[in-house]
Amino acid sequence: MCDCKKEIKVDESYVSFKNINCFENACQVVDHLLRLLKDPQNGNVYWERFVGRIPEGYYLRDPQKDPKEELLYLVCSCASMIGELFDNVEDEEAIHALEKCESECC
Repeated sequence: MCDCKKEIKVDESYVSFKNINCFENACQVVDHLLRLLKDPQNGNVYWERFVGRIPEGYYLRDPQKDPKEELLYLVCSCASMIGELFDNVEDEEAIHALEKCESECC
């Protein structure tokens, strides 16, 4: 083990989420999802439970109210089901929002 005390500067280290707003990306996905769920044909028990798990930070649009990144975790862990719904209704804008969130943040 090295006893060196080299200081690592931020510019020298890898910062994976620099300049990426993952909270807003997740909000965009949920915006589309909630819009689509207004149509009763798209709803079911799964989506009712999903909506019940959306954290307060989303509704307040405040990432400080979601310190454990619950919204991002919810979106990322359910991405395949969300993607299936978006594909079924052929909503290109929603599909793009999910793809962006997945590629940048999940």
